[in-house]
Amino acid sequence: MDVPFLDLGAQYESIKDEVHEAMESVLENTSFALGPAVEEFEANYASYCQTDHCVGVSSGTAALHVALHALGIGEGDEVITTPHTFVSTVWAISYVGATPVFADIDPGTYTIDPEAVEAAVTEKTEAIVPVHLYGQPADMDPILNIADEHDLFVVEDAAQAHGAEYKGQRAGSIGDIGCFSFYPGKNLGAYGEAGAVVTDDAPLAEKMAELRDHAQPEKYVHNDLGYNYRMDGLQGAVLNVKLRHLDDWTDARRRVAQRYEEELSPVGGVETPHEASYAKHVYHLYELQMASEEERNALQDDLDDSNVSTGLHYPTPIHLQEAYDHLGYEVGDFLETERAASRNLSLPMYPEMTDEMISYVSDKIKQKISAHANT
Repeated sequence: MDVPFLDLGAQYESIKDEVHEAMESVLENTSFALGPAVEEFEANYASYCQTDHCVGVSSGTAALHVALHALGIGEGDEVITTPHTFVSTVWAISYVGATPVFADIDPGTYTIDPEAVEAAVTEKTEAIVPVHLYGQPADMDPILNIADEHDLFVVEDAAQAHGAEYKGQRAGSIGDIGCFSFYPGKNLGAYGEAGAVVTDDAPLAEKMAELRDHAQPEKYVHNDLGYNYRMDGLQGAVLNVKLRHLDDWTDARRRVAQRYEEELSPVGGVETPHEASYAKHVYHLYELQMASEEERNALQDDLDDSNVSTGLHYPTPIHLQEAYDHLGYEVGDFLETERAASRNLSLPMYPEMTDEMISYVSDKIKQKISAHANT
């Protein structure tokens, strides 16, 4: 059996008639940059996220960038985030001229540790960017308390957390601004690049809508440094279709995660993901943690030999990337992040996985771990 890491083709087959109809509408009205399909998606996604406003942009990176810009964060400011994330989280901080300051993760959830956030606050801190990693929200209440105490903004990086919940609140609706990516492999993925910001703050929403379109409050009037970050109409059309199916796909992902848990949690030498008591995890990724980097790498090689595709997210933490050498961090500064980076293995995870596929992956893991234990 071949088990891909992700199968976008299977998803497309299930919705292609709806997608073709929606895309044809855009082709006929020629609204290729922003336009009615994007406006419809913005209204639908704001409602889905339990927020008042949504602004469609060209990527998740763009979403984070316009959010920080709209909040007035810039040179001389510090922004606290996690080093265990995709680099776009930190790019956005650098793009506005601020300094990223890292705080380690909670080993149970892989999301930013509020106690580490508190320890990282200085008089230069202006914002916190918690990342709802792998589809599980960060522990937001203590983060919001820290923000209130120090008068800080909170920008949620919810790029992997479409539909995830923190104590019943949708990810992205909890801080000042929520930022989403709709990269094709995401739980809610476009057929190309796209992203969005959500907020309850009308002036912020208006500011971000201007920034994404060359900072134009009206045509050919530019009051700020703006960007060409518009969502295109075809992506809006696709996302409108896929949003209708998102909750069903989330339920299917959670079913896959539950089956993995039943199969793999009794296996020695393997840590399965932990869903926090406050969270509804949407399992963008399903992470195993092995006892060592060597065991992780050996298992990945063995699974590859068995035609099971896996992934590594994220093997080099941001504080150890060459692009951020100038911050002065070293190996050992964020032990939980470094542990996760060296020991985590991402298993195949998508709504269309069958019980047979889950059992095949799980059986191969059990066989490989047993074989290695006996050598």
